[in-house]
Amino acid sequence: MTGDPLYLDGVDLTDLGIMLIKVLVAFTFLLVATMFMVWFERKLISDMQNRIGPNVAGPWGLLQTFADGVKFFFKEDLRPENADPLIFRLAPYISAVTAFLSFAVVPIGGSFGGGDSGTVTIFGRETFLQVADPPIGILLLLAMSSIAVYGVMLAGWASGSKYPLIGSVRASAQAISYEAALGMATVVVVVLAGTLSTHGIVAAQSGGVTRWFLISSGIVPFVVFLIAATAELNRPPFDLVEAEQELVGGFHTEYSSIRFALFFLAEFMNVITMSAIMVTLFFGGPAGPILFGMTWFWPTVWFLLKVLAFLFVFVWFRATLPRLRYDQLMHLGWKLLIPLILFWLMFISLKELRAAYDWNWVVTYGSAIVALAVGTALLLAALRAGDRVYREELEDA
Repeated sequence: MTGDPLYLDGVDLTDLGIMLIKVLVAFTFLLVATMFMVWFERKLISDMQNRIGPNVAGPWGLLQTFADGVKFFFKEDLRPENADPLIFRLAPYISAVTAFLSFAVVPIGGSFGGGDSGTVTIFGRETFLQVADPPIGILLLLAMSSIAVYGVMLAGWASGSKYPLIGSVRASAQAISYEAALGMATVVVVVLAGTLSTHGIVAAQSGGVTRWFLISSGIVPFVVFLIAATAELNRPPFDLVEAEQELVGGFHTEYSSIRFALFFLAEFMNVITMSAIMVTLFFGGPAGPILFGMTWFWPTVWFLLKVLAFLFVFVWFRATLPRLRYDQLMHLGWKLLIPLILFWLMFISLKELRAAYDWNWVVTYGSAIVALAVGTALLLAALRAGDRVYREELEDA
């Protein structure tokens, strides 16, 4: 099945109502999940550091994030004298909106096993349990990931201050370095699934854990995607964009009130969205055992549990890993991740082509090994030449 069946026979008022309900539910879920994520991170890190953490506002401190949001809402909205008025106000909304648009194409439920197509019935109409399923869903995800960086860049540039500007320059360099690796890891999944639709990618992984692209892709694309996603999210150990010891608050140093809260909201919303994307691409989406025949309930539960596991991983990274130096950040992206995923993409593509056209496997993989050896030799030579020039520049300085 291609496309949401809700729109196959035209669109009437019922269809529009269902679409509006899905948008409102997705938006509400993201807001509530973001509040939970902030509390979850504070509480988990406090446990890891043998502290108490939030415990006053609400049971177990669950309402602490809500209390902080109310406080930000009533704070004075200040703008530096040298700031660009329009862009300074616009930048936080760019970061927040792109996070929601990315989540809109993620399937959060529906049964895909046993020949099921992942549809659910709402008001007598069959539909997918996601806001939208465009045929180019993966391209939309990559586009939103790129546009989100503009929010950070514009915020730093428009603030009229040197510390936010340095943070925004770091953000642009970091995004360029890691989006290439992130994109190629995603292309590996697209090659295996044969579609750019997120619903189609989940459907291609139905049939058990062994069909998850985590396994069939060879784990390497997932590891590269996880590292690149952490850098894209500006999460530790890649949080040089807002390194407090160096840049005060980074790109949002000059922000206050609700606009600062929007950046805060967008950061954690992006963490949830990226976790959901990784579950969709590599872990079968909402796939899992269906108990007691409740096909409308268990897929969503498995999806949420998988996302929660990744949220724990991101918090774990923050609590345990020291921040990288800027040169280490660049070297990891350009000298390791990009060459590794490029070679792996070539290998997966050759494997799929050999299976599709029945090529001789000795010639196919022999050519791949030769190309890999030549590419590795050229890469090592380029790295050695670059290091030599770098050392000479240091000696001259």
